[in-house]
Amino acid sequence: MLSKDKIISIFCLIDDILQGIEHKDDIRRRVSDSEIILTAIVSSTSFYGNHCSAIKFMKQYGFIPDMLDKSRFNRRLHKIGSLLYELFEMVSSYFKEFCCEMHYIIDSFPVAVCNNMRIANCKILKEEKWRGYTASMRNYFYGVKVQLLTTKDGIPIAFHFTPGKTGDAKAIGKMIDKLPAEASLYGDSAYTDYVLEDIALERKCVLLKIQRKSNAKRTDTLEQKNEKLKMRKRVETTISDIKKMFPRTIHAITLEGFLIKLTLFVFGLQLNKSIN
Repeated sequence: MLSKDKIISIFCLIDDILQGIEHKDDIRRRVSDSEIILTAIVSSTSFYGNHCSAIKFMKQYGFIPDMLDKSRFNRRLHKIGSLLYELFEMVSSYFKEFCCEMHYIIDSFPVAVCNNMRIANCKILKEEKWRGYTASMRNYFYGVKVQLLTTKDGIPIAFHFTPGKTGDAKAIGKMIDKLPAEASLYGDSAYTDYVLEDIALERKCVLLKIQRKSNAKRTDTLEQKNEKLKMRKRVETTISDIKKMFPRTIHAITLEGFLIKLTLFVFGLQLNKSIN
């Protein structure tokens, strides 16, 4: 549960950013977009993504006495779905540009839309590309992969969604563009792509420190292995922190709504970890 001071701090940050980018609210509205976003963040960090509980909480404790009902709240939230990611990117730029963060870690985790036995009845997704395999758990899932990029302290600074079937190595290219020049990026062996490693080093001076398989063409020293393993554990902790906020099942009627909820879980953790 977020403390009162942290809730106020998060609101001030969101509201200041929206004013800075000259975001305009409809003057006829009694609840601003900043308040909608704040309530959604409280929902993801404190109520397992349950919007009803967050709305009641914000009303009951006087944070937003005029908060909308669930139906109107959801409609407003869907209209500003893209704005959530834009805000996330702006907070991320603080770590990349002002904190001069140079060490990053990448990993992915699956999020199933439904149980495998219910795939035939799934209305959100329909294509085979959404069926993926999790090697660490040795099972299949039907849904999306979240490609997550964090700082060495485990604060999310970039993410994107891919169909469950998409290999991790194909997704790392998009993440390299999110990194500052001369940064180091750590990842497990699933991200092995020697060509991309050479391109990243040549064009952006980004060093990809990917864990090597036993039969890899490029090998690591014992010191390099330990360094990569240590960094890998940090992103696994962050992923675990995100999953702790998940409900038993993420309820959504559309794929857009499903991805908005996932965005809020990642964004919520970023704000919770970065605001003291």
